[in-house]
Amino acid sequence: MSGASWVTPELRAQLRTDAWFGSLSSGLENDLLELGTPRRLKTGEHLFFRGDAADGIYAVLEGSLRISAATEAGKEAILSIVEPPMWLGEIALFDHLPRTHNAVADVATRLLFVPLAPLNELLSRCPVYWRDFGVLMSLKVRFAFIGMEDLALLSADMRLTRRLVMLTFALGNKEGQCVLPISQSQLGMMLGLSRQTTNQILQSLQDQGVVQIAYGRIEVLDRARLVDIAGLSCVDKALLGQIGPSGRTT
Repeated sequence: MSGASWVTPELRAQLRTDAWFGSLSSGLENDLLELGTPRRLKTGEHLFFRGDAADGIYAVLEGSLRISAATEAGKEAILSIVEPPMWLGEIALFDHLPRTHNAVADVATRLLFVPLAPLNELLSRCPVYWRDFGVLMSLKVRFAFIGMEDLALLSADMRLTRRLVMLTFALGNKEGQCVLPISQSQLGMMLGLSRQTTNQILQSLQDQGVVQIAYGRIEVLDRARLVDIAGLSCVDKALLGQIGPSGRTT
């Protein structure tokens, strides 16, 4: 099915709540949706493995993807959780090298898939669009550097609090309550922390009325308070605004 036949107004509006997609010109937006095809993954099914050849870019429409790396011994490091309506896969669009990490569906997941060959043809015809994909990739590079800085300079509790803030903004939630579909173990793996340390920090935040811990999820009760505890700079706050909802729905 092509984008003309399966992309509903509701799906288009959902995609536009992503800050990056919501900032695109109508021309690029329409071209991506016209090239896009639907894809579904079952729980635990891999979208791709590290080392796989690049096949295109994706937007998550329902469910979630876990981006991770693993050692030969099976130890896993979770790098991020990709939720609707976030995009992924653009790195290989630039360098044509294999996938850098594994991507697996945490739950039943629906995606929009834009294949590589027609996307490359589009970029050849309209090279001005390269800047838009550069913006998407550069935003992720910025957050990667922030994560490296946090790891080198901050205590475990500050690193965890800042990561919770980033996750809530990525989901596009406003001030107030927000349910993060991530377990304590997954959060700890994202930060290189033991389950015990992760639990102790979350318990402290729960005692302060900032979060509520539940099985398989973490509920943020007061995002404004969480932001204060995280000690974000003005630059950090401005950058987080780039991963929130764009507000463009029409």
